[in-house]
Amino acid sequence: MISGIERGTQRRTELLLGKDNLDRIAETRVLIFGLGGVGSWCAESLVRSGIRKLTIVDSDRVCVTNCNRQLMATTKTVGEVKVEALRNRLLEINPNAQIEALQKIYEPATADSFHMEDYDFIIDAIDSLSEKADLILRATSLPKHITFISSMGAALRIDPFQVRKAEFWKVKGDPLARAIRKKFKKQKVRPARKFFCVYSEEKPMSNMGENHSCGTSGCMCPKAKLLSGVRGTDTAVYDAPGDQSLVEHEWCTSKAQINGSLCHITAIFGMAITGIVLNEIVKLDSDAKNVINSANINN
Repeated sequence: MISGIERGTQRRTELLLGKDNLDRIAETRVLIFGLGGVGSWCAESLVRSGIRKLTIVDSDRVCVTNCNRQLMATTKTVGEVKVEALRNRLLEINPNAQIEALQKIYEPATADSFHMEDYDFIIDAIDSLSEKADLILRATSLPKHITFISSMGAALRIDPFQVRKAEFWKVKGDPLARAIRKKFKKQKVRPARKFFCVYSEEKPMSNMGENHSCGTSGCMCPKAKLLSGVRGTDTAVYDAPGDQSLVEHEWCTSKAQINGSLCHITAIFGMAITGIVLNEIVKLDSDAKNVINSANINN
């Protein structure tokens, strides 16, 4: 039951959707894999919309290069564990929220440890092709009442008006979706059921700047400096709590290419996923939505 200050924070949500729907939203269990530019914004918009039971998964720490697009990334949080930095922020929005923060890697060996069958919604905001493909196959094999939503590539785009929602096999113009479909066809496997993706139909741009990602001479990542034995002036970056064994797991150096990305695109992807979640929970038909829109147009 929602009460007190929490109900006050959800007054406008309740005004639009009603008390019963707000209570349903509060009881919905959501699991997010990946807290980058898409996942972090999705997590916050879910909590601001009334989701109280949220598990966030990411193995990484905040890097200074995250500050242009990731919600919890600021110059003050560089070096902090991403899931903890975001959890702290989400609890400031709703202190009553049940936010489970897992600093873990998603991969085939760890997949069962997340107990995905316990959730109502599973959100894929992973940007690693192999891990994303594995998650798609596993999540779509779960019972049908568990809704799975996947984010395709948000990097190398600038036009917000080309962001779309489509069933996985109908996504077009997205190299990541194309690569995953190719991988599935090569392995002769298919997702067990249909699922929605958020993607952009914009033709990917080319990087126009110099690459300063992990492993390059211009790298500013605290983890890379730690691994090389170079200790910067801000010792808090290196002494921050978290799983130290994960310091050696550097996603950037394992990627074929690091691409530029912009906050307004990644945030729209995250917000769009939240929209899919809320629509699925509320399940209003078109006539009901029109009535609500007409009644609340000035609010």
